[in-house]
Amino acid sequence: MPTDQPPVAGVRVPDTKLAVEATELVRDTTDDLVYHHSHRVYLFGALRGREQDLSFDPELLYVAALFHDLGLGGRFRSSGRRFEVDSADEARRFLRSHGVPEDSVRRVWTAIALHTTPGIPAFMEPEVALVTAGVEYDVLGLGYGEVSDADRAAIVALHPRPDFKRRILAAFTDGIRTKPETTFGNVKADVLQHYVPGFERGDFVRTILDSPWPE
Repeated sequence: MPTDQPPVAGVRVPDTKLAVEATELVRDTTDDLVYHHSHRVYLFGALRGREQDLSFDPELLYVAALFHDLGLGGRFRSSGRRFEVDSADEARRFLRSHGVPEDSVRRVWTAIALHTTPGIPAFMEPEVALVTAGVEYDVLGLGYGEVSDADRAAIVALHPRPDFKRRILAAFTDGIRTKPETTFGNVKADVLQHYVPGFERGDFVRTILDSPWPE
């Protein structure tokens, strides 16, 4: 998405050198599905932040939103780590290479790493909260009616979502099917349960009862 575009639904995309280079990197390393989804996450997240009168850094929110699903890509499928951590680490490398202060790097890393962990980000820094809010809006439709029809239409016109529900579930499945153990205790176990024959989700209670402790 060119950063010289006018505001979308009243939200302006940062036009800093950092933002431009982040856009170029994500455009070059993801497909249209993830690229447009990531931009919608920024725009919906920023809208939610405006509604809640939160003070956030648009540049940090933008980078976090753009990188949040990078770890689903093929180069990470043998990492053995949660895709959220792979995504967060890529963002950290990018930010550090641009001399971004460590506190800002930490915020972006945390925002990405926690974006599939509901119930926690909302109580953290605005950038962390709003990445999750943007993801929950675009993927789950949480708070759908709290964005006006006109604003939603403007965002989707610029960043369309054809057959998005099916395609994002396929992307999740492809991104994590080779490392099913990373879904233990998180929402992505539901994805593999639906789409990967023979998948067995981890059982927290069984893990405790079968631990090596003798009692």
